[in-house]
Amino acid sequence: MARFLIVEARFYAHLNDMLIAGAKAAIEAAGHEAKVLTVPGALEVPGAIALAAESGDFDAFVAIGVVIRGETYHFEIVAGESARAIMALTMDGIPIGNGILTTENEQQALVRADPAQKDKGGEAAKAAIALLKLVERFG
Repeated sequence: MARFLIVEARFYAHLNDMLIAGAKAAIEAAGHEAKVLTVPGALEVPGAIALAAESGDFDAFVAIGVVIRGETYHFEIVAGESARAIMALTMDGIPIGNGILTTENEQQALVRADPAQKDKGGEAAKAAIALLKLVERFG
């Protein structure tokens, strides 16, 4: 049984709750356990994952959050930099499924977050599970 840490940027609570539900369901269906850690925003997710990975307490990670385009350039920075940092950690061998949604509006996020619709939380967890299997195979 592997230990997964779901790191969530708790900005849109109702959307995150759906993403987390999907991620937990996928992790538990695969026979693993999951814990949740909350950080303020998407930019803090990669740092929290890096710190947790150093602890050795977890085998894999799922990044959860929602970034919705606003009126300023802030969206591009948050979406791009959080994805870049998560990818850098993944390239360092940390198995991470990226479930941070980047959408134009809340309706798009709702469809993607809902486990009964696109279930992006579940998909991110399945990606983390697949990467963990690769770490076990090649690591």
